Amino acid sequence: MRLSFVFITLLLLAPAHVAARRAARAPDGHASPQPVSLSVAVLDFGEAEEGRRVAEHLAKLLTVAAADAGVRLSARDRGLSGAAARGVGYRGSLNLTRREARDLGAAVGCDFLILGDARTLRRSPSERPPFYEAYASVLVVSARTGRLVAWERPAAEAATAGAAAAALLAALDSLAAARYLAVAAREFAREEHDLSRRATRDEPAALVDFSAEGTEAAEDVREPAPFRRLRPQYTEAAARAEAEATVDAVVDLDEAGEVVRVEIERWAGFGLDEEVEATVRRMHFRPAARDGRPVPSRVLLRYNFRRPPPEKR
Repeated sequence: MRLSFVFITLLLLAPAHVAARRAARAPDGHASPQPVSLSVAVLDFGEAEEGRRVAEHLAKLLTVAAADAGVRLSARDRGLSGAAARGVGYRGSLNLTRREARDLGAAVGCDFLILGDARTLRRSPSERPPFYEAYASVLVVSARTGRLVAWERPAAEAATAGAAAAALLAALDSLAAARYLAVAAREFAREEHDLSRRATRDEPAALVDFSAEGTEAAEDVREPAPFRRLRPQYTEAAARAEAEATVDAVVDLDEAGEVVRVEIERWAGFGLDEEVEATVRRMHFRPAARDGRPVPSRVLLRYNFRRPPPEKR
């Protein structure tokens, strides 16, 4: 039996329970005067019984991890959370816009959502005997900002479907739950810090916003345009998950057409968001202009990822 994981690298630099305790510190590194309090909802990992079993297992582990880390965790009732999610039209998508994620979090009533998908598939590679792979795509999402803050894809292989599914549950252990809790606590502290600074952050008055879909430039305004379009790579993690997704990036450009900020507006996980951001930051644009004079601007860039043919992977 063989296990394979995609880990959250930064959290593995320290034991998970230590990372969770460190995450409870304020952004300036000083210990928080009060224990971190988080409300987390774990939604079903797909409609099959296997997905519900994995989600239930993870929800129980989070409660144990919170007690070990000294985090006050309010775990939302899974039945009520699922009903609330379905009530706003959520059908298990793992490719949401930030607004969709915020709306989902508001309906459920939590600080963080843990979304995912779990399956067991029979694999028949040419170089080895057939086997079964059980995997879970785990996504940690902030309900306040709608950001995807972490993702993992634990997987297990075995000769039978039952053995692979059991091994996957073993892979989703207390250390995995502590990692998810730690990254949520760290993100919660960062959000609190950002909220205190947001009131003093002003956008350039002359910024021309083209990021809304369907926006048309005024007659005296010229839209920015990339000198050369770059294509982000389809990641190996996405290939293992056979992921197909759309990633939207909202990009701020200065008067010279240089990228000054990239915000992922529709996320996908599996390293695709990071690949999009890295690609966009390598691009150079002809700047937007108003009445012939360069001005800062904001644009929406959309990238559609589809599974390449097997021979091209």
